[in-house]
Amino acid sequence: MYRKEGGIFPRLLRYAPLTLSTLASLVPDELEASIELNDEIAKKINYNDRPDIVAISAITGTVNRAYAIADHYRKKGVCVVIGGVHASLMPDEALNHADAIVTGMAFETWPQLLLDFKNGTLKRHYDQSPQMNFSNLPLPRKDLLPKFSYISKSTIQATFGCPYKCDFCAVISTQKKYLRRPVEDVIKEISEMNGNFVTFVDPSPMEDKKYIKRLLREMIPLKKMWGGLATVKIGDDEELMDLCAESGCKGLLIGFESVEQDALVEINKGFNVVEKYRNLCARLHERGIAINGTFIFGMDSDTKDTFKRTVDFVQENAIELPRYAIYTPFPGTGAFRKLESQNRILTRNWSLYDVQHVVYQPKNLTPDELFEGSIWAWENTYKYKNIKERIYNSGTSFPISLITNMGYRYYGTRLRNFPNDTIIDLEQKWNSLIT
Repeated sequence: MYRKEGGIFPRLLRYAPLTLSTLASLVPDELEASIELNDEIAKKINYNDRPDIVAISAITGTVNRAYAIADHYRKKGVCVVIGGVHASLMPDEALNHADAIVTGMAFETWPQLLLDFKNGTLKRHYDQSPQMNFSNLPLPRKDLLPKFSYISKSTIQATFGCPYKCDFCAVISTQKKYLRRPVEDVIKEISEMNGNFVTFVDPSPMEDKKYIKRLLREMIPLKKMWGGLATVKIGDDEELMDLCAESGCKGLLIGFESVEQDALVEINKGFNVVEKYRNLCARLHERGIAINGTFIFGMDSDTKDTFKRTVDFVQENAIELPRYAIYTPFPGTGAFRKLESQNRILTRNWSLYDVQHVVYQPKNLTPDELFEGSIWAWENTYKYKNIKERIYNSGTSFPISLITNMGYRYYGTRLRNFPNDTIIDLEQKWNSLIT
């Protein structure tokens, strides 16, 4: 449902991914390679070509598609490499569909793999050391991405990994260390970007306070606007919130996850304190910072009442851009280990592991009740009157909030058309068309 053709994820919500363009920038110059980037969320791909090597990056929800593409090219005799989050979580599985896999980050291993391929010494498994030097990285080759397919190409990452242990998160299972790029390198990259809005894709960029405050201070003279991620802990640091505003922050994705404290403790995110949520929202809005608030449904303490309490919280606190997910036990995470040990995993069809489908047995809800409750939350939150109420009461940028809300309205009000059976049928249909 996320692909360009027939999907429901509009251009308004798509910013340029960094994986493909970064990998392209790391191809050694001495190979004199011709490089083509293909992103199925952005354009239809021609599978009749015959390159020397095909490299595929996939998350869990897209890995079945990745395997179909990989199998297609291997039948042609083309060398296939698979990397990304899912391969890092399930390396043995990925090896069944590839000549080589790359696990973890690929800043050092990807160039080495290509040199080995040229020299005929390709290994089966390349694994990035968890500690590396990020100085003087080449700029991502965003010029190779399809034109007019993203709302923005000005994406950047300053930090890697996360210091927390939330049980649902694949980040901590694939990147063990919390690493930082040199501040001067990040500033140089931002200063060379076209456009006035920069998107930080770091999973958890504000955990090293000394680092992030220095970065924000050096961003102030650039006079750029930006958006990124933060935990609720940002509310404990007035100086950090002030620096965000002064450096041009217009929006932050905040992982609230739940309005129930018991649920937060359950998923190892007890540092989120529900009693502080309202004050945090108010102080960010005072600084002109919009909130992309994310919430998860389906924890063991959730009931039928959880959906309405969450939507009410969103409206009462004028969270400009709410996003809802269904608790998903990605392989390799604490959530998967817990539910598997309790025999509650209902399917291992990875295409359903996209945080909008139920793949396990909830405790106080049936799978259908969890799916319908999540859909209800999307549909009610993105009614026109509720959009208008949130944007008006927040006091932040009306145009930006309106555009992004229209994107999520288009997405959220169509999720009902994609129950589990439909996703499985679509996957089979699309994969059968690869020729």
